[in-house]
Amino acid sequence: MITYRTDLNGLTEADLAGFFVGWPTPPSPAQHLAVLHGSYRVVIARSQDDVVGFVNMISDGVLTAFIPWLEVRPEFQGQGIGTELMRRIAAEAAHMYSVDLVCDDELRPYYERLGMITLTGMGFRNRAAI
Repeated sequence: MITYRTDLNGLTEADLAGFFVGWPTPPSPAQHLAVLHGSYRVVIARSQDDVVGFVNMISDGVLTAFIPWLEVRPEFQGQGIGTELMRRIAAEAAHMYSVDLVCDDELRPYYERLGMITLTGMGFRNRAAI
C-alpha cells in the first residue's frame, strides 16, 4: 500500500536512495534532502517505510510556482504513483496563477494527460553545480 505525506519529519539521506536513475550527474543525497527541505511544498510517497517517490514545488507562495522534480523509483513506476503525487502537489497550488515545470520531450504526453500545456521557455543550466 502506498501512503502520501507532506511532512519531512524524520526523513534522512538514506531514505532517498534509488532516485535520479539515468541522470548524467545526479544530486548527492545531502543535496537532495536539502532541496526537499528548502521547497515550498513536498509530497512523499512511501511503501511501508521506503520512500518510493516524491514531488517538490518552489514558489512565491502567492501567484507562481515551479515543479523542479517528480521522481518515482523505477521498480514502482507504472502504478499511478507519479500521477497521484502530481495531483496532490497541484492541489497545493490550486489558488495560483501559474505552475510551471520543465521536462524532456518524451515526457510531454504524460504531463499533458495531467492537464498541463506546452509553453515556450528559456533557462540556464550549470551542470557543474551537481
